[in-house]
Amino acid sequence: MLGTFQQTHLRIEVDAPASTIGDSLLRPALLQQWLWPQRFTPGLPEQFHSGLTFTSSIGPVVIQHLVDVAEPNCLRLLLSQGIDGFHEWYWGDGWVQSRLEGVSLLPLNLGQTFNLIRLREFLAAQGKSVSSFS
Repeated sequence: MLGTFQQTHLRIEVDAPASTIGDSLLRPALLQQWLWPQRFTPGLPEQFHSGLTFTSSIGPVVIQHLVDVAEPNCLRLLLSQGIDGFHEWYWGDGWVQSRLEGVSLLPLNLGQTFNLIRLREFLAAQGKSVSSFS
């Protein structure tokens, strides 16, 4: 694999309960909404489960994913091709943490930071749409 070994760990506060955060990470249809510009292969199940494999792409870079763990407060993806490593997500009420390690030509820290900002914005919009119907 070409590239350099990179590791990045980020934790942010979000205004959302753990269940909403979990849905945003474990349900491919919701994940696809905020994880732009990454695109997933079609035909994914409603929710990630251990053992599931799928690919995503960021422009011409293809990343193979294997769902290692999919629990109510944890998602761990083993990555290959465009990134050789893993991506772990942990969350609870009001917070989400991401740990990404791997060898890649992609700037992983920049991408991870951008993704967490997008997730925070997505969760804020979800909260506003729910409260407007209350």
